[in-house]
Amino acid sequence: MEIRPILSALSRNKTGAFLIAAQIALTFAITVNAAYVIRDRLATAARPSGVDDEQRVVTVRYTMTSSQNLDALQQRDLLSLRGLPGVESASITNQVPLGGGGWSGSMAAGNTRAAPSVNAGMVFDDGSLLKTLGIKMIEGRYFTPDEIMVVDPNTSRDSPSVVLVTRALAKTLFPNDASVLGKTIYQGNTPDSPAASIIGVIDHIETPWAQTSEKHLNTVVFPQRLLQPYNYYVMRLKPGALETTKQAVLDALAKNDPDRVVGRDGVASIEKLRAKRYRGEHAVAGLLIAVTVFLLIVTASGIVGMASLWVNLRRKQIGVRRALGATRGDIVRYFVTENLLITGTGVVSGAIAAQLLNAALVRQMSLPQLPWPGLAVGVVALLLLGVGSVMGPAVRASRLSPALATRSV
Repeated sequence: MEIRPILSALSRNKTGAFLIAAQIALTFAITVNAAYVIRDRLATAARPSGVDDEQRVVTVRYTMTSSQNLDALQQRDLLSLRGLPGVESASITNQVPLGGGGWSGSMAAGNTRAAPSVNAGMVFDDGSLLKTLGIKMIEGRYFTPDEIMVVDPNTSRDSPSVVLVTRALAKTLFPNDASVLGKTIYQGNTPDSPAASIIGVIDHIETPWAQTSEKHLNTVVFPQRLLQPYNYYVMRLKPGALETTKQAVLDALAKNDPDRVVGRDGVASIEKLRAKRYRGEHAVAGLLIAVTVFLLIVTASGIVGMASLWVNLRRKQIGVRRALGATRGDIVRYFVTENLLITGTGVVSGAIAAQLLNAALVRQMSLPQLPWPGLAVGVVALLLLGVGSVMGPAVRASRLSPALATRSV
């Protein structure tokens, strides 16, 4: 099939062809970048927390308002929680994965200004936290009971002499070392910064904030139980015991301290904390999916409408071609080729616009650059959309009877 007659026909309908091409270009630029943002947001929301079973691990945050002895009350609480029928293990800590709030500090490979340093989450482990959470140890050893410190921040500034670090933090601070066991890590990079020896490396434990940057991988675990009026109790429940154990946990805590104030989440699983933390990512992804679908429907409708209009305007032309021997396939190929020329022009323009839009998103949202495979997928998708949209009008045009189409000739 010659392209010249098609180009000649398009030259007599410049406005319609231009509008369709512009619509395709706009749709391409927006949908490709939207799909990339959707993938990025959903990938962020699916990141592992480090907890092996997010449904069975639950947390409860509390604030003590009474003047009871905190050390004794914490031990009594733990004893009560561990004695509940649905609880396998219980621990106390200052923060939990995806909890939204907690401790962080600067961790350095040396106590000089030039030493590599990074901000990391600070988790306090009472000696059973990693077991309760199900965090995997990949190198070294766990804390021994005599290494667990009981610290009152009002009277002591002592810091543990040993710590565990995540694999990501180890690679960040000591990139050239195959193993970090025995290395010293500092809480700051000044000469008087507290120091601790790394005795183990864990796979991963999500920070409470679950940052979108790589900082969410950086965590230090300290062997200490903090005597402060607000903490988290973390429990690993037996399979299927979540609903039957929630109230029992609250009752046990209320019995030990009736004046205690429990956080508004109550007894919340890590799975529930995940849904809360990534609610925004899912909302953005849902909104962009709706926008993308709407744009594709509008674009397909525009192609169908314009093709249907051209079929009606060219009824005589189609009838003459059919009378001169053109087959139905020839008529369909004509409209498909015409659509591919328009769609191709729009896709090329859209690819340029997509790159410009992506450059703006990289600056404003710190997204990675749009990969070329993503553009290729977008090109194929829009071309298929164009062909699929024009097939209906093209098939109807091929079924026109030469006698009816040329009746007024």
